[in-house]
Amino acid sequence: MRLLAFALLLAATAAQAQVEVDKAWARATAPGAPVAGGYMTIRNKGSAPDRLVGASSSAAAKVELHVHIKDGEVVKMRPVQGYEIPAKGSFELKPGGAHLMFIQIARPFKEGDRIPVELRFEKAGEVSVEFAVGRLGDSAPPPAHKH
Repeated sequence: MRLLAFALLLAATAAQAQVEVDKAWARATAPGAPVAGGYMTIRNKGSAPDRLVGASSSAAAKVELHVHIKDGEVVKMRPVQGYEIPAKGSFELKPGGAHLMFIQIARPFKEGDRIPVELRFEKAGEVSVEFAVGRLGDSAPPPAHKH
């Protein structure tokens, strides 16, 4: 039984090693704002595609995966079930596109804060990431942040 548990642990560690998160960041929020957006680049070094299927954080009641969709002249946000990360490829979450939506944030995100997030992948399992909080209105991550 111990050997089986050890083998499963090694397999999970190998799967996590295939996924790398780069430039995880969020914008500072205005006082009283109930939501915040999170952005990052996910790299899949593995030979099989993976899929980000969920996220959670102690900084928010829940975290959803969202995309922006243009409907005529109106841009709307919609939750999605996951993001595909191609084998030997990457997927970028950025302002105006795919992003994490922190809902009912516990307190405002302030520049310089670190937001802990657990990402859930179909193959890689749970991956812990810290999001660096940049300035309110930023369109790019704070400099020199990598996981």
